[in-house]
Amino acid sequence: MNEQSLRVLLVEDTPSEADLTRFYLSRISSTRYDLAHVPSLNGAVEYLYNNDPPDIILLDLHLPDCEGLGGFERLRSLVPDVPVIILTNFMDDHLAMTAVREGAQDYLIKKEVDTALLNKSIRYAIERQKSDVALRESEERYALAVAGASEGIWDWNIKTGEAYFSPRWQELTGISCTSGAADISQWFDRVHPEDLPPMRAALQAHFKDVNTHFEYEHRVMHEEGEYRWMLVRGQAICDSSEKCYRMAGSMADITERRRAAERLLHDALHDGLTDLPNRSLFMDRLDQAIRLYRRDIGKQYAVLYFDIDRFKNVNDSLGHSVGDSLLVGIARRLETILRPNDTLARLSGDEFAVLLTEVGSTKCALSVVQRIHQLLRHKFTIQGNVIYPSVSIGIAMAAEQYTSPEQVLRDADLAMYRAKALDEPGEAIVFDKHMHATAVERLSLETDMRRAIDRGEFLIHYQPIVSLQTGQVLSFEALLRWQHPRRGLVSPNEFINVAEETGMISELSWWILRTAAEQTRRWQKLIPGNSDLGISVNVTGALFHNENMADNLLSLLAECDLQPEYMHLEITERSFMDHQDAVLAELDKLKSAGVQLHVDDFGTGYSSLSYLKRYSYDTLKIDRSFIRDVTNLGDANAIVQAIVSLGQDLKMNIVAEGVENAEQVRLLRKMDCPEAQGYWFSRPLTREKAHQVLMQPLKLN
Repeated sequence: MNEQSLRVLLVEDTPSEADLTRFYLSRISSTRYDLAHVPSLNGAVEYLYNNDPPDIILLDLHLPDCEGLGGFERLRSLVPDVPVIILTNFMDDHLAMTAVREGAQDYLIKKEVDTALLNKSIRYAIERQKSDVALRESEERYALAVAGASEGIWDWNIKTGEAYFSPRWQELTGISCTSGAADISQWFDRVHPEDLPPMRAALQAHFKDVNTHFEYEHRVMHEEGEYRWMLVRGQAICDSSEKCYRMAGSMADITERRRAAERLLHDALHDGLTDLPNRSLFMDRLDQAIRLYRRDIGKQYAVLYFDIDRFKNVNDSLGHSVGDSLLVGIARRLETILRPNDTLARLSGDEFAVLLTEVGSTKCALSVVQRIHQLLRHKFTIQGNVIYPSVSIGIAMAAEQYTSPEQVLRDADLAMYRAKALDEPGEAIVFDKHMHATAVERLSLETDMRRAIDRGEFLIHYQPIVSLQTGQVLSFEALLRWQHPRRGLVSPNEFINVAEETGMISELSWWILRTAAEQTRRWQKLIPGNSDLGISVNVTGALFHNENMADNLLSLLAECDLQPEYMHLEITERSFMDHQDAVLAELDKLKSAGVQLHVDDFGTGYSSLSYLKRYSYDTLKIDRSFIRDVTNLGDANAIVQAIVSLGQDLKMNIVAEGVENAEQVRLLRKMDCPEAQGYWFSRPLTREKAHQVLMQPLKLN
């Protein structure tokens, strides 16, 4: 199959966001994206004047020379047939719906974008634009045909009720009249019951003001038995007493135009993959439920919010076509258990929400949750793959404090993440006020963290890694600490996850790498006998999303005058399993330059011998949970001995973590484990105390 090539114009003023978009596009194997990047609206205009139109435009709403939809409108005026996808950092439902109405093909939140979503959005945008162009051309042809042919003509004697219907009018309605002579009731009797009263009212209004032109859309029962949409236009004539006695006009069949408009409206409010209501429609219906509840407290509602557990693994291992089919299959199953007044929506990616109306109690909502779990216990067989999905569900019940749909969805989302944190998959949690307080506390922590980077509140403690034969400090592990002005010394357990989820981990990681490298080189120079001192730094897989990670690190080491072999990167088993495709090339480049690669917490993750061999790791760090029980001469003892033997066979170094007593030291030395760290030797130390430790060897006994 030939690779498809598409030209993309990215209008984005933030270089890092542009680089991330370029990275996502580069990962798509089915399509080659030729990306042109400009940082401003004026740059985009200049590009469009000087180049052929691109296949699609990715537009940031917040540019140095333009804010909001003004830039979108400008680009649409220049290239109306090129689809535009809006990119923004903030969700604004009103702005999103306005953008879609004005012609934007999609509206994406940057932090939610990944390779799959961006590829899918571009593909659907181009297809929808083609459909829009085809529809517009069809409508233009229809308009020309109407102009070239006679519309149905009618003439009504208001006093007698007699009417004349032209042959074309009769053809449109299927009504047959001899010589065109008929009665007006032959028309009105066929008007849809819902349309007739407002049509009569519109006619009466016209009779009172004949200076206005009468125009009305209504449904007429065709002779073949189906209702057709008609557009009727006309003008009444009044006598000297201003009483109307005659009216004439035309009628055109607009059924196809109405259907096309309904399809466009449907597409704007429904998900293109599953045909479920999308976020905009869901939020509108949730807003109606909130308003109804505030008027009548008996009209309770509940929102169930969930995504597919480990859905990313399905996409990564089986392909996005399987993932899409799974989403469609789940949607079809869930539709079978909901009542007509309930709403099931796909909000984005693998995120779904259910609005339950007139829910009597929390128990009713939980019963729906139970039915959802029961449905998903049955396997899905897709392209020969058997999949058993599960969902963790957050529930938000109707409450007086809710005044907007965003508040309800926020709390359901919080409850879902609390459910995901439980040990068992497929759990459900009902939101309570404590969760909101926790979320507010987390937000406060995020804010403090961003300030902490600028204020220099982060510092590094150094824990020695020693030789079990000599007691000499061979290297240090650099451990991040936060000296908070109010909270005191904050443990990494309290803030590392927040840093990873907010993206601050990258900035922190580079700060640790530079600070640790500079300090290590300083010790190498100042303290005799420590010229080979190394430094270990924990890094996450997310750091390797930067294509230039290896080059940047090697440049940093050169600036610090530290040889690459003294920098030891500690990577958990989970990190290199989750990110193997992204990190492989960077790891190879670092390894070739001499940087040492250590597997942290070995024995607790997912690694296999093939991964250890492929990534050419230098050191295995035995997890402290095994070291803790090594003196029991049971399974832990055998596991530690096996890991040491494995390291020897693979010519890898071994470091035992969490050594806390002399008996552990004795057993590890007996097993020929070469290195260790832990409280038995030293707690993590400030820079000054670590300096003192280097001046004298540690005692093993």
